[in-house]
Amino acid sequence: MSSFRVWAPDAKTVSVVIADGGGADGDAAAEAGGTGGGAGGRRDTVHEMSAAAGGWWTVDVPSAHHGADYAYLLDGGEQELPDPRSGWQPHGVHGRSRLVDHARFPWTDGHWHGVPLAGSVVYELHVGTFTPGGTFDAAIERLDHLVDLGVDLVELLPVNAFPGRHGWGYDGVGLFAVHEPYGGPEGLKRFVDAAHHRGLGVIMDVVYNHLGPDGNYLSRFGPYFTDRYSTPWGPAVNLDTPGSDEVRAFVIDSALAWLRDYHCDGLRLDAVHAFADNRARHLLEEIADEVHRLGTQQRRPLFAVAESDLNDPRMVVAPEAGGHGLDGQWCDDVHHALWAALSGERQGYYGDFGSFETLEKALGSAFVHDGGYSAFRGRSHGRPVPPRTPAYRFVTFLQNHDQIGNRATGDRASATLSDGRLRIGAALLLTAPFTPMLFMGEEWGATTPWQYFTDHTDPRLADAVREGRRGEFTAHGWGPEEVPDPQDPATFERSRLDWREPERPEHAALLDWHRRLISLRRRLPQLSDPSLASVRCSYDAAANWFVLRRLSRAGDVAVVCNLSPERQAVPVEGVPFDAPAASRPGFTYMPGRVELAGESVVIVRLLPAR
Repeated sequence: MSSFRVWAPDAKTVSVVIADGGGADGDAAAEAGGTGGGAGGRRDTVHEMSAAAGGWWTVDVPSAHHGADYAYLLDGGEQELPDPRSGWQPHGVHGRSRLVDHARFPWTDGHWHGVPLAGSVVYELHVGTFTPGGTFDAAIERLDHLVDLGVDLVELLPVNAFPGRHGWGYDGVGLFAVHEPYGGPEGLKRFVDAAHHRGLGVIMDVVYNHLGPDGNYLSRFGPYFTDRYSTPWGPAVNLDTPGSDEVRAFVIDSALAWLRDYHCDGLRLDAVHAFADNRARHLLEEIADEVHRLGTQQRRPLFAVAESDLNDPRMVVAPEAGGHGLDGQWCDDVHHALWAALSGERQGYYGDFGSFETLEKALGSAFVHDGGYSAFRGRSHGRPVPPRTPAYRFVTFLQNHDQIGNRATGDRASATLSDGRLRIGAALLLTAPFTPMLFMGEEWGATTPWQYFTDHTDPRLADAVREGRRGEFTAHGWGPEEVPDPQDPATFERSRLDWREPERPEHAALLDWHRRLISLRRRLPQLSDPSLASVRCSYDAAANWFVLRRLSRAGDVAVVCNLSPERQAVPVEGVPFDAPAASRPGFTYMPGRVELAGESVVIVRLLPAR
């Protein structure tokens, strides 16, 4: 028996239509009913629902089990609407929902006790372009590569149900369902189970600041959105106007479902600066509390990380100290400082970055904009990170899906930086005090682009996305013909990783460099020390060298970077006694200096000061 519950506070009547004969082990019958009913002599059945407290409607249906297809009918209408809390959309975001019994999956991860964010290295991937197969099962075949690389956590770009077959996932509409072309609910469970078997945790990227326009039926059921606030995507999610109690519960329940039903280890909350929430207790605090409560119950570390451009450390400050209590947040300032220093780019927001002075501040303070003036914004921005804040709470990167995909042609760092500078960037990223993250293929210098792609079935929406993308970059000097068409299947195909590349000598060497750096981060406690006070930098902009120093009573570690094309000696205070990693051979070290080739980096250990 299944109990159907749906929140529709303004409806006069609600019914659920169920594919008769489906469910349990009769999935084939459910398929037949799910396409409109009436196959093989079977018929759909319609069940009137009863009004309950708080705008909820309920009905128990003894014959409905796992695998049964169903939909809701409101106020006597004929249009079938998918369940807002559907866990399975096998017919796409416009089709009927399907019952899923999560207890049926044969999990084998009973030994799993989780992976904390602190001390971890994160690997971000998009299921659809990570492998030629573009499914969870295909991704499982590459998990051993990630184990060999040495990462701890795999962060999946959104995999909840979205329109079409392929896309980035940020225009999803089914916040509880798993995208069917990737493998649906069972496929995600197999992936997480396989990751845990290999010692890898899984982070789920979730989007609660908006829903996509295609297949979004929530407003038919209730006040899920409000026009009190405007967002780039239309009306804001209703977090603080009448009816918002149930909307907030909807979001929190979705977040917990990924951790509970799919055994994921953490959440990455997309663009939380777009939340419009003026209630006394912010939604982010509620999410953090509920995530930690579930982690306590399950006796494993569960965490939530926010993407925010507010540069507000209160994201990661405990509620009792006036913060939201999240475990971490993405830190764009470190990316901008690294990228601008390595690439020389100064357009857009990079105009606020690029100097070694700025890079020093980013590595030692997390936020470059911490209350000072931002020329890009034309105003002051941010507030300082309290010095005792653990730096692991800031997730940093040289590349990620946004920083690549939001470039006009989706070109990766390998298209701009030399091999030497790629290695310097990797060294600074992986020896800084933050939680480092790699984007799929970055570890071998992938040359495949990662472009913006969509698969909207509505021709008007497809045209709007295509023209909007072209218009955005035409305004910055790109010709319309230079901007890839998001709707062209070739744009999606170009974005798939080429797994032949890591076997080629130049890519294999960069891959080995990343492995060595991650291993060194594990081996030398100075490199994973999350204290911002452990960071000291020195540099000479004219000579083009930069040194990141990690302080320790056991002896400092210096990351000596020569960004000049010429070989030179770089002053390093102290006595080097060991060089556990170097991007190029032929370096020398002696008291007070390290001499190294152009565009190379050497990591040296220094004798403890007496």
